[in-house]
Order: sequence, then structure tokens, then C-alpha cells
Amino acid sequence: MLRYILGRILIMLPTLVVISMLIFAIIELPPGDYFESYVQELKMLGEAANLQEIEELKARYHFDDPAPLRYLQWVGGMLHGDFGYSFEYRMPVNEVVGDRLWLTILISMVTIAFTWMLAFPIGLYSATRQYSWGDYGLTLLGLMGIAVPHFMLAIILMYFANVWFGTSIGHLMDLQYLDQPMSWAKFRSILEHIWIPVLIIGTAGTAGMARRLRANLLDELGKQYVVTARAKGLSPTRVVLKYPLRMALNFFIADIGSILPQIISGAEVTAIILSLETTGPMLIRALQSQDMYLAGSFLMFLAGLTVLGVLVSDIALSLLDPRIRLQGRRG
Repeated sequence: MLRYILGRILIMLPTLVVISMLIFAIIELPPGDYFESYVQELKMLGEAANLQEIEELKARYHFDDPAPLRYLQWVGGMLHGDFGYSFEYRMPVNEVVGDRLWLTILISMVTIAFTWMLAFPIGLYSATRQYSWGDYGLTLLGLMGIAVPHFMLAIILMYFANVWFGTSIGHLMDLQYLDQPMSWAKFRSILEHIWIPVLIIGTAGTAGMARRLRANLLDELGKQYVVTARAKGLSPTRVVLKYPLRMALNFFIADIGSILPQIISGAEVTAIILSLETTGPMLIRALQSQDMYLAGSFLMFLAGLTVLGVLVSDIALSLLDPRIRLQGRRG
């Protein structure tokens, strides 16, 4: 088992290196840079740019150096906890992100818990009561959850949250707490507002995951070992929980590698509509303005989450299904 884990960790390192090269190359592909876009934007507004300040920033961050050298400086800085400088916000990336990263992680974790807590019992119920009225009803709700776009659900819930609960969903907290440090009152305000984005973002994920669990569990319940277990007189509950459910959970565990970055990167539209203080809108703005250090740091964060999630899912799958570990050892 230890050899299996070490092998997966060794694969992570070159993977992250290749991903960092691709991110840097993609950010460098568009013609020009942030400063050229900034100067053109000021000209359109009829304002003059401070060319001396721009030249100083270019020299400080080695914009005249070759791209490979700038890549090495960027990666070397990240290894020391320095994620670069945001030219648009005029401050280090670490300070720009600030509480936004922690609020994004909070929403993501709560959304994952919400998704799993609902999808698991719904999928189990639908599979064990196939073609019942409950199965049809849950299937209809699941298809609606997948079909309704996030932005439409966000607008609908904003209205009903204000009418029914008196909660104005325009931010992730009341306006008086936006620039204040974390306190118990600010945390309560976040809890009061967080259920709306969690419900919006988690709806499609819950519906899709419940449908996949139902399909996988139905496939396992139709296999010969289940028929044999029933013929031997095992109770229906034990027949389902002993092996079929365990085998059907493989895809749940495999989804760990993608679910967290998908939630973080897939919630930008919801965050923009609800004016949430998360990283999604900031990432979109950084990509549009070619704020390379800010955009690159976000993309590397998502890549790191994906690689780490894949490692966790590989280890969990090997514990859940020994066949995976044995096949990896033979390979």
C-alpha cells in the first residue's frame, strides 16, 4: 500500500510541472500584456496613463526578460509562497485574494456536504424502489435540477429569499461586514446568506450524482451474486449494503478528484449574479485584463486541487476495492 501511495505522489510532481508550463504558455499567448490593455482602456476613457510607473513595474517584474526566464521566476516565487503581484489591484496576489479564497472554500465544502447528503439517499431509494411513484418523482426532480440553468435558479431564489425570509441576497454577508475582520456577528451573517449559493450550485450536482448512483446500483443489483444472495435467504437490506452498494460507491470516490475544482470554477456565473465575495468573478476579470500573476495563481490553485483530489480518490479507491491496488502493483 505504501508503495502504491508513493508511486501516485511521484506522478503528481511532473504533472504539476507540466500544468504550470501550460498555464504560463496559455496566459502568454494573447498579444500584448496587461499594461498595453490598461493604457488602451485609459485612452478610451480620455485619461492619461502614468507611463513612468508602468515602466517601473515592467522592470521590477522582468517583463523584458525572455518567457522561459519569467516562467522560472514565477514558479520559484510560488515555491516560496510568493504568488506575484496583481497589476490591476496594485498589491500582492496573496493580499488580493484574502478572505475570498476562504469564503470560496467554505462554500465549496458546504456544497459538497449538501450534495453527498442528498444524492446518496435519493440514489439508494430510487434504485431499490425502481419504477415506483417515489422513483418517478425523484427522477423528475433530478432532471429539472440538471436542466434549469444556475443563473435562472439564482434569480428565482433571490426573489423568494427576499420575499419569504427577508434576506437580501446581494452579497455573501450584510454590507456592514464587507470590510471588517471575521467576528461572530460576521460569521452569523455569512451563515444566513450561504444557503442560497449552496442550494443553487449544489442542485445540478446532487441531481447528476443521484442519477449516477441509481444507475450503478441497479447494474450491481442485476448481477448473479446478488441473485444468489437473495436465493440463500439474506435480508433485502443486507443484500444491498453488503456488496452492491460498496461497488456502486466507486464512482463517488473517483469524483473526489474533480468535484472540488468543478465547484470552485463552475460557480462564477452564480457568484456574479449574487455579487458573492468569492474568487470566481475575480478570476474572470483577471483573465480578461491579462493580469497574469493573479490569473496564473488561480489556475495553479485549481490544478493543485485536481491533482490532490485525484491522489485522495486513488487512495480511497484502493482501500475500498483491493482489485485497483493489485492491478496498480502488477503495472
